[in-house]
Amino acid sequence: MKRSRRSLPRPTQAELEILRVLWQRGPSSVREVHHELSQSRATGYTTVLKLLQIMTEKGLARRDDRERTHIYEPGVAQEDTQRQLVSDLLERAFDGSSSQLILQALQSRPASREEIEEIRRLLDEAAGGKKS
Repeated sequence: MKRSRRSLPRPTQAELEILRVLWQRGPSSVREVHHELSQSRATGYTTVLKLLQIMTEKGLARRDDRERTHIYEPGVAQEDTQRQLVSDLLERAFDGSSSQLILQALQSRPASREEIEEIRRLLDEAAGGKKS
């Protein structure tokens, strides 16, 4: 079932951390997600389980319960979630100004040479130049 960007639920910070694991690992058990999250900070197994259950209800994750060990996968695409979060930030913090968002992002954390080249390519495409 395809959702429009507007109808995507906004993940909490904890849900976003779980989504990152699912996006990187692919379909995973609660134990596998818990193990990944525990590498960076203490996280309870039951907390991860409860969050995955909530995420499934919200449509942020899908659960395959055909086997004894339930397997979870993302219910939303990483790109759609990122786009939604950026759109929300753009409206709330930058009054809809894409240029201010980009300027602040580049001033906060300098881009690598590769990222700058990609940004230039995207700007050329947006301007209609379509340089390669």
